Order: sequence, then C-alpha cells, then structure tokens
Amino acid sequence: MNALSRRHALALGSGALLLPSSLRAQAAWPTQPVSFVVGYAAGGGADIVARELAHLLTPLLGQTVIVENKGGAAGAIGARFVSNAKPDGYTIFYAVGTNVVTNPHVLKSSIDTLAGLVPIIQTTDYQYVLAVNPNVPVNNVKELIALAKKDPGKLTYSSSGVGGNNHLAGALFADAAGIELTHAPYKGTGPALMDVISGVITMNFSSLPPAVSQIKAGKLKALAVTGNKRVSSLPDVPTLKEQGVDVTVTGWHGLFAPPKTPDAILDRIHKETVAAMKDPKFTGALAKDGLELPPNRSRAEFAKYVQDEHTFWGKKLKALNIKAE
Repeated sequence: MNALSRRHALALGSGALLLPSSLRAQAAWPTQPVSFVVGYAAGGGADIVARELAHLLTPLLGQTVIVENKGGAAGAIGARFVSNAKPDGYTIFYAVGTNVVTNPHVLKSSIDTLAGLVPIIQTTDYQYVLAVNPNVPVNNVKELIALAKKDPGKLTYSSSGVGGNNHLAGALFADAAGIELTHAPYKGTGPALMDVISGVITMNFSSLPPAVSQIKAGKLKALAVTGNKRVSSLPDVPTLKEQGVDVTVTGWHGLFAPPKTPDAILDRIHKETVAAMKDPKFTGALAKDGLELPPNRSRAEFAKYVQDEHTFWGKKLKALNIKAE
C-alpha cells in the first residue's frame, strides 16, 4: 500500500471512530440478548408463539432472544413496561392485538398505546375456540344457550383480562344469543383455562394454541370456533355462525418497540422476523394450533392497520357498554 492509500485508510478509520456512539450502537445491534415481553402468564397462546419465534430469531440476530412474562391487567402491565424501556431494541413487546387496540378503551391502567408503542410487524392471524368443562351437560351452542337461559348469570366464562379478545368474544356471544353470562378475568389464558378444566369456571373463549391439546386429551369440550371458517386443528368443530350465532372474533399478534427506537433497528427486526416467519418450523407450529400467517405488511402498513383496529374496537366497545376498569 502506498503512502497516499495508507493516509486514505487512516482517514476512513478515524472517521468511523468519530461517528456518534448512538450510530455505532445501531450499526452493531444487537450486542446482547433481546427480550420479548409477553403481557400474560406462561402457557397462553401469545407465550407459546413468542417462544417459537424467539428460538428462530436467535441465529438470525446472532444473539439470544428470550421471553419474559409480565402478566396482569390484560397485558397492560407488559405494554407499560416496554413503553418505558430504553429505546435501544433490546426490549420488544410481543403483543396480542387487544393489548394495543382495546385496552386503551377499557382499562384505566392502560397507556396510550398509539403514542407509547411503535408497531414493527404482525406475526399471526387466528381465531378462538369456545370450550367448556367436559361435565357441562351440553354438546353444541344451541344447548349451551338453552342452559344459560334457565338460570341467567349462573354460567361463567374466564378470560385473560378485561378487554381481551376472549372477554370480548364472551360479551359479543352473550349479546347475540340474548343470554347473561358472568365474566371472570384472570392474568392470562393459561390460568383461565386451568379453572375451566378443574370445573371452577364453565367456559372460555380460548386462543387455539393452549386449548387444542387439552381438547384432544378430553380435558375440555369444544363447542365452536369464532372465525368465518373451521380450523384444520379442530376440523369437526363448527363455527358460531354455522350454529346460528352471528358473531366473528379473530385476533393477531405483533411486535412493538418503545418510542424513539431507531428506524435502523426496527427495520432489522422487521427483516429478520419476516425471514423467521418463512421457516417451516414456524409455519408448521402455527398450522398445528390453527393459527395462520398474516398478510405481509410493511412497517407503515402495519401501523395503519393498528390505527384502524384501534378505531373499530373503540366504537364496538362503546356499543357493548364495556367500560374502563
């Protein structure tokens, strides 16, 4: 290398060292483990999928991705934790859609999620399954409605918290069927389902991942799914609409970051998550539990979707008279 070339190399190297520390950190990200915060107890649908995605993202990011459970307040505790975290890409919210689009309308403890969380990417689309304790003397939705009408308010349904989709599914179902059900909120789908299995609670509108294995083991009895079509993991279970109840409830998961997280880091997370979601291990895990891949949205498109969902559910919750707690 001649003297001129050496001077250019030295100048370039010195220039890189003069970059602001924040830019150097972005270029090197990640240099330590990344945390996915799930706003529910371990064992629920979001927790199960978050762990599969974290496992697949680990080699793509070159750092371990771990899952932290911060349950309570229908995911609002986890949302607040991430919103207040340092915006460096190391604390990411693995959110259920309701954490972001319904909690602000029904929970006084909720943050302003549109301002307090930055959408990155949607990771799943799914529906719910109406499951009852096997000892409940019903085998379909018509029989369940008849039983509920005999003693209004006696039948109970558990949820992962006020404003969660399984709470909303129960409220919409009761309204459409003209029955009265008693809502029992829990800190996550896992414990909510366990009390249905034990017989403490009558029923639950569960996300599919934690419920399918219990249904196949005979510990829960499935009466209906809440989407527009049956799911491959429970092909013999009809939809609510097939049974005369005009209710459709679907859900989704997605990744969100604290405000002011650099775009370069958000773009990297989006890019590597898209790659992980194409892995047959991920698509296979989703299919096994009746979940589906979402539309391939850009960060901006996903942000628009979140805004639209927030507006839609605000109107729906007002119509159902579900008020902030």
